[in-house]
Formats: sequence, structure tokens, C-alpha cells
Amino acid sequence: MIDNLLIGFGAFSDPLVFIGLLVGAFLGYLIGAIPGLGPTLGVSLLIPFTYSVDPLVAVVTLVSLYAAAEYGGAISAILINSPGTAAAVATSWDGYPLTQQGKAGLALNVSIISSGIGIFISTILLFFTAVPLSEFALNFGPEAYFSLAVMGLSLVSIFSTGSLIKGGIAMMVGLGLATIGLDAQSGVPRFAFDPEFFEGLPLVPALLGLFALSEVLCMIEQSNTPQHESSKMSGIFVVPAKVYYNLKLTLLRSSLMGYVIGIIPGAGASIASFLSYGIAKRVSKTPEKFGHGSLEGISASESANNAAVSGALAPLLALGIPGSPTTAIIIGALMIHGIQPGPLLFTMNPEVPFTIFASLWISVPVMVLIGLLGAKYWAKVADVPRSILASIVACICLMGAYSSENSMFPVYITIAFGILGYVFRKADIPLAPIVLALVLGEMLETNFRRAVVISGGDYWVFFQKPLSLILLSIAIISFLVPLIKWIRRNKNI
Repeated sequence: MIDNLLIGFGAFSDPLVFIGLLVGAFLGYLIGAIPGLGPTLGVSLLIPFTYSVDPLVAVVTLVSLYAAAEYGGAISAILINSPGTAAAVATSWDGYPLTQQGKAGLALNVSIISSGIGIFISTILLFFTAVPLSEFALNFGPEAYFSLAVMGLSLVSIFSTGSLIKGGIAMMVGLGLATIGLDAQSGVPRFAFDPEFFEGLPLVPALLGLFALSEVLCMIEQSNTPQHESSKMSGIFVVPAKVYYNLKLTLLRSSLMGYVIGIIPGAGASIASFLSYGIAKRVSKTPEKFGHGSLEGISASESANNAAVSGALAPLLALGIPGSPTTAIIIGALMIHGIQPGPLLFTMNPEVPFTIFASLWISVPVMVLIGLLGAKYWAKVADVPRSILASIVACICLMGAYSSENSMFPVYITIAFGILGYVFRKADIPLAPIVLALVLGEMLETNFRRAVVISGGDYWVFFQKPLSLILLSIAIISFLVPLIKWIRRNKNI
């Protein structure tokens, strides 16, 4: 394992790999600092521009953008009380009060350093747990993979929204769209009204439309609403070491919690951030400071939501199951480059996961320096008028779609999914389950049919194997718990 890790660090002897990390970090901060964008949209926009580069360069760039966008989300949360990402909402509860007290530099320093510590600790956990998890997954048969996909979908439908019905609608839409194309076994076209659809819906244009173009439409709608102005700051480099010594238990606990929560498909950085913040307040000696400028609150939120990045990568690398919407898009990027995430990744392409481990460690000092040195400039990004920002994002989105296949077909797909995403946003239907269903749909169907064929048509095969039974039981419980809560809530109305 150490030899493979050395291979991962050795990949950075190629200047292009390191440049990819720098570009990803820079763009991640830029996108994370803009309220409403975030890592999912950033990774979606960047994928088309990675087609012509080496797979290692592409994956390092995308992963560093993912991590940096989670870092950057705290900047606007602290300075203008407008979180750049959903995971930075809890950070704003204490960060903005500190800005109002003239301590914006202190708040930013704690948020950036805490983010780096969260990434560093969680990557250690990822390094020691991903390989055993993948080795265990090598024993999976088709029935276990089917059950794993069902479990992933069940968890996503719970954590992506407070409404079970809306989460279910989004998931079913995604599964329905995943059936478009040629049947994998019979070769018969399904819902393919044109030969362009024979290979199924192109993933990148669909993602660009759902997240980027729908966000553009929302920006246009909000173009006349007033924007916050960025605040001035000072003292970002003069935080005493004693501050972090007093926060050591909060940082360790929140990093561990963020990693574990990140592993759960669909849970993500937002849940990690909120739970860590709540626990930090409960065990704090000064809970009355939370919400009024507590450094414990900032460090708990930021270390947890950044540790969740490594956590979300664990099921992606070991099982081929995305731990978050952003990692679902990264799976698509890996597949485009001919790399199949999952248990065999560590034996077939070990340079990929171990380069990711190395890049996460190397990115810590790089992102901390970029964050500290450029914080006041990142804050200015939030001042860009929404109409100009919408135009830039729309151009990049449509250019990226066209460049994916050098034809107008992906552009039409992007526009169609952009309208679909906008309608779903207005109806408060989450987009994350659609993406994860699109990614997991093929795995779900292929392994279901394969298991049934191998068993001679015995559908009980999914309940006869212990591992499959356990995974299906978790999935059933995950579906039933929110359903029971929903029924009880409606009875009380």
C-alpha cells in the first residue's frame, strides 16, 4: 500500500498534474465564494475541458476543485452572511457576527485552517479504509451489487429533501431517464426516438443542464434583487496558536464525524456540518456564545463539511457508489476517461485512487495559502452583478456541452435538462436524486437481470445471500422510516 502511495505522490513529478491541482483550487475558491454555485456546478462545468488531458490530470483537477469549493463557501458566509455553499450555512451563524464585531480576519483564518485540518485528518481515514472496503467489495455478486444500488438510492431519497414524495419523484425521474438507449442484453432500442439516443442520455450535458443552466435561469429571475456588498477585513495572519490549541478536540471530533457522515450516500457536507455544529454546541463549556461569534462553531462546521469530501470519495473509489451529487459527476468524468470506479480500481488502476489521496494531502497547504492570501479578493467575487454572472455561466455551460461531442445534440440535451432543472427547483423537487439515479440506474438494472439469469429465474436470490439481505434490509428501513414519519405527521394535521 505504501508503494502505491509513493506512486501517487510520484505523479506530481509531472508538472501538468500539479498545475491541474492549482487550477482546480483556484477555480474551486472562485466558484465556492459565489453564493448559489458550489462544487457540483463547478465540477459539471469543468468536465468538458478535461477531455483532452491525461486522466490523472483531469481527476486531480476535479477533486481539488471539489475540495476548494467547500473551503471557499465559508468566505461569503462570513463576510456577507450569504453562504457560497449549503454546507457553509452553519458557518455563517457565527462567522458573520464576528465580521460585525470587526473580527472578519479571525473568522476567516479559523475557517480556512479548520477546513485544511478536516481534509488532512479525513484523508488519513480514507487511506486506511478505502482499500479494505474495496477488497471486501470484491466478494460482491450481482445480487449484492443490485442491493447496494437500491440502498444507495434509498439513502439519497431520504437525505436530499424533507419531502419523501418529492425525493421519490426525483429518483423515479432519474431511473426512467436511465432506461433510454439500447437494451444491454437484447440490443433493442428503448425510448430512443433517434439514433442519437442509442447510447443513452449523455451524462455531462445532462449534468450541465440540471445544475448550471437551471442556476442561470434562477440568477436571471433574481437579477433585480439587491446584493450584499463585501466587507473589509484585517488581522487574518495574526491569530495566536493558542486559539487552535483550545479548538483541538472540536477539530478532531468534527473531522471524524464529517468523514463518517460523508461515506453515507446522499448525506453530504451539509448534514455533516449541521450535526457537528449541534454536537459542538451541546458539549461546549460556553454554548451561549454559539450564534454570536463562537470560534468553536466555525471550526466544527468547517472541519466537518470539508472532511465529508474525503468521506464521499470512499464509496466512490471502493464501491463505485457516489457519496454525494458532486462525486456522482466525478464518476461520470472517470468513465469518460475509461476508468471504472469500484473494487477493481485499486488493482486495475491503482495510480488513480492513490494519486487522489496524495492530491488531497498536497492540496492542504496549497489551499490554505490561496485562501489566506486571496481572501479579500475572493470576497469581491460576490459583488459581480447576477446578470453578468449568469451570462458567463451560460456561455461556459453551452460551450462545454458542444465540446463534449462537437455537435449540437448535447447542447439541446443541456437546454432541455436546464428547463427541467429550473421547473424542479421552482417545485422544490431536489435535483440530487436525479443525478444519482442516472448514475446508479444502469448498475441497478444490469445486476438485477444478471442475478435473475444466473439463479434460473429465482427472484428470491436477493434474499438468500446474507450480504444482499443485509443491504436490502437497510434500504427497506431507509424507505419505511420517513414514510412512517410522514404518515404520523399527516394524521396529526
